[in-house]
Parts: sequence; C-alpha cells; structure tokens
Amino acid sequence: MNIEEIKNKKTIKELLEFGIINLDKPSGPTSFSVSAFTAKRLKLRKTSHFGTLDPKVTGVLPVALNRACKLTGYFLGEDKEYIGVMRIHEDIDIEIIKKAIQEKFIGKIIQMPPVKSRVKRQNRPREIYSFELLQKKGRDILFRVKCEGGTYIRKLIDDLGKETKIGAHMLELRRLSAGIFDETYSVNMYEFEKAVEEYEKGNEKFLREIIIPAEIVGRVYPVMNIREDNLKQILTGKPIYKKDLIEDEGWKVDSIVSCFCNGNFVGMYKIFRGKEIFAKPEFVMQEIRG
Repeated sequence: MNIEEIKNKKTIKELLEFGIINLDKPSGPTSFSVSAFTAKRLKLRKTSHFGTLDPKVTGVLPVALNRACKLTGYFLGEDKEYIGVMRIHEDIDIEIIKKAIQEKFIGKIIQMPPVKSRVKRQNRPREIYSFELLQKKGRDILFRVKCEGGTYIRKLIDDLGKETKIGAHMLELRRLSAGIFDETYSVNMYEFEKAVEEYEKGNEKFLREIIIPAEIVGRVYPVMNIREDNLKQILTGKPIYKKDLIEDEGWKVDSIVSCFCNGNFVGMYKIFRGKEIFAKPEFVMQEIRG
C-alpha cells in the first residue's frame, strides 16, 4: 500500500474529511483539549485521539479527522512505547531493580487501573514486551517500556516500587510510538499552527504534508480486495459475498480486515464465512461529495 500515492490523488478536502494527524502532544493540556483544538483550528465537525495521555505526559498523539473518527477503535489497542524517568524512594543498586523487573514485570502481568482512571477498576492482563533501565543518576532512573495498549505506566512504576519495597513514582514520561505512529513523523503544535495559518492564506502545501490518509488502517488490518461489480450495493451496507472477492487469502472467522476496491477504501469488515456471505460490515466509507 502506497500511502503517498493515495495522498497525492486526494484533494485537501478529502484529506480533512478522512485523515489523521500524528501530533506531538506538549506537557500541560489534556489529550481531549488537544483533539478539540485541532477540530476548532481546522473547522471540522469532529476529531478523536488514539489513546489518552495524562496532561503532563508528552509525545505521540494521533488525532483522527471527521469520518476517520470511526476508525479510532481499530487503532486504540495497538502496542505503545514510552521513555521516562522514575524516582526511587530509597537508593539501592540498579541490578536489584532489574532483577525484580525480569521476575515480575516482563511478559504477561496483571494490572489494576489507578484510582483516577476512566475505566472500571478491576484486574486486567497486560503484556510488557520490554522494560529497560537505561541510566541511573542518584535516585532517578531513565527507563524505556514497550507494552500492550491500555497499560498504565505510572501504575507500572508504582507497582515496581512496591515489589522492591523501596517505593517509586514516575517523574516524566514521553510516548515514542502508538502502533504504526511514531515520533519520527509526528508534528508539534507550532508546526501544526503554521500549517493551518498557511492553509488559511490559500497555501495547502504544509497542511497536506502533515495529514496522513486514514487508508493507512490497511497497514494494521489485512487488506481484502473486492471486485467493483457490486460496489454500489456494498457501499449501502450490504455484506460481501464470496463472488465479490478477488482472492480469498484464508482470513479466519471473526477476524477484522480492511476492504479496498481498485485502491479505494471501502470499509472495515468482520470475516463471516457463511455459505454465501463472506464478510459483514462494521464501518462502510461513503463517497465524499462536493
């Protein structure tokens, strides 16, 4: 999938209607306020972000524009990577902490969401892929974590402090990546503002550069290509039949795929594999008019 090619074929209106901006959230505002500010500056109907960051936490915050908001749930569970600083309450050898991490905080862990969270407080399994201690200076330790989406890093540090019986809390945190979105291609708020200002003056070049076509969902979920014979009916929400497929690539029942026709995004589908019906729609992309 050539995202640049898809972008070049779209008008700026089409990008604003079904696009994503990978923002670099600063310390201070909430994720919601950054998303709302984006909508206000671009005069959009709505925006939504892919995964909340605490106000003081910085870093990758992808924001969906208009119809791309329908895809938010498909990106939320993606793996995340962070770098941060923890402060231990008693100064002990870093090797002791590393040992505790290897024994208790790598692989599948059970985590209780913090008191100040929007989800129900019950134990939830989460996977920690890596948890590295990079540098220690006094009681401050620079760390890097790669984990399953929905992991609370502040709680992870607190639990580590309890496990080692010395206490610990998080001082700073930055999200380096959220699924396929990373800080390499993120846009800070100053760059975003300048792009919008130029757009308001009639120069769309910089705004085009920072908007990612929402078709990039095809890099997260397998692409199912269909024929255009019944496309008109499919776009009204009808299921996809076996005869509509260009090729059956063996997707499992209940798996989610992104559907395309002649390179154009059609929608998100759940594999059904009935006698005739092959997949049922979860979200269908209607034609952008005007």
